[in-house]
Amino acid sequence: MSISNYAENAMLDALRNTSFAVAATYLQLHTGDPGEDGTSSVATESTRQAVSFDAAATGSMVSSGNVTWTNVSTTETYTHWSMWDASTAGNCLWTGSLASSASVDAGDTFQITSLTLTLD
Repeated sequence: MSISNYAENAMLDALRNTSFAVAATYLQLHTGDPGEDGTSSVATESTRQAVSFDAAATGSMVSSGNVTWTNVSTTETYTHWSMWDASTAGNCLWTGSLASSASVDAGDTFQITSLTLTLD
């Protein structure tokens, strides 16, 4: 799991009293390592889904609700995710791998359940 180049710079600038806030976050699926900027190996099912988190504690925070993709468009295997500050375009904030790869068939529903996505 890694913080993106964009988020690293924004957080460092925040130490210089430059505002940094994210209004909403969205997850995108990947079929391989997305790289630090979240642009590699984007899954064909490229719709980003909103994700929310509980307040941070002891250096980490967990997702507070399920993140669901219904009727996925293509048969493929998801291995990674990226988190963005917009549902399309925007800035990559964070990337990581799934606990285990997930094979889906076109038409399936794929879900990351609450409390299983942890940022630390």
